[in-house]
Amino acid sequence: MNENPNDPFDELMRRSLHEEADRIEPSDALPEIRARAHAQRPAARRPWLLTAGLAAAGTAAAIGAFTMLNGPENTADDGDAVAGSGTTTTATGVLPSPTPSALTASPSPEPSQAPTQPRSTSPSAKTTEPTDRGVPEPAVKSTVVPVYWLGQQVGTQKKAARLYRTWAKVSGRPAEQAVRIMTTKQPTDPDYYSVWRGAALNTVTRSNGIVTVDFKQLPTTALDADLARVATQQLVYTVQGALGDNRTPIQVTEAGRSGRRLFGQVDTSKPLSRAQAADVQALVWIDSPSEDQVVKPKVTVQGVAAAFEATVNYEATNLKTRETKKSFTTAKEGQKFSPYSFQLTLTPGEWQISVYLLSGEDGSVTNTDSKSVVVK
Repeated sequence: MNENPNDPFDELMRRSLHEEADRIEPSDALPEIRARAHAQRPAARRPWLLTAGLAAAGTAAAIGAFTMLNGPENTADDGDAVAGSGTTTTATGVLPSPTPSALTASPSPEPSQAPTQPRSTSPSAKTTEPTDRGVPEPAVKSTVVPVYWLGQQVGTQKKAARLYRTWAKVSGRPAEQAVRIMTTKQPTDPDYYSVWRGAALNTVTRSNGIVTVDFKQLPTTALDADLARVATQQLVYTVQGALGDNRTPIQVTEAGRSGRRLFGQVDTSKPLSRAQAADVQALVWIDSPSEDQVVKPKVTVQGVAAAFEATVNYEATNLKTRETKKSFTTAKEGQKFSPYSFQLTLTPGEWQISVYLLSGEDGSVTNTDSKSVVVK
């Protein structure tokens, strides 16, 4: 957590949580969650949670530069529906606008009206002349963008991945920089990963109601159909989140040509639409603190969950003494993506904080997220 009690980003987080939660159209996701929970069983992933103990756990690119958010002055790993864009100021000192909602429990995500052009987050942003594939997004001095990663889902009968979101501070063209991070960098959270290694981005442009993401080279990895679908949505969610536009479809091309199958499975001959959040996003994650963040003994943990009866379980373990604190909290609403928070008082040392959901059928762990922190 940020040690400055008057940090404006704390207010940004609180305001964004309320604004984005109010934006979500309620719908009953209980049948789907119950059905998934019934089919899930404990898995070997993250054994620190399924057993009594917990295990221990920038650079310039092309047109701009980016920085992975990680440290006491930053928060990361946010849920789209209900949280803002982390704790980093722009170069001008102006707070970046919260990213519109992408994480909803309704059958079709209903974000706010999509802008006709990518939004500017800096007074110095300027629009470039159109290219053959459309108009590049405006370049900015500094802003914060979402970057999605894959994370293993526990409690499933077969290996399954879900999308988890982190934040990164960038300069240049936001969507381009977000994709460069997604394809070339390692997430700070060791539970997250990407299958986009080897891909080389060219440009991100917009024209005629389509956003074109052109690669010099697409990834050559072959995946099974389920993982390929979620990995493709990793790109869609990252680009749309950086542009602040959840509706415009994404056309993937390689050297200006479409049609190649992503990961040997996904047809790119037509633009790709955003998948339902309940189908691809993690059902619980931690917004703050961030991975390896230095915090004070009193820690406020915030996140997003679509939890059965709104119940979010949590556990904190001192990685040296094995001291454990375990309890539960409730999200703002049950059976839909909504914010949760709880406070912990921890002794100095390294701790791992985990949150998890339990099956309504048999009590087994179904979804988890964790962050390691250092208490000073």
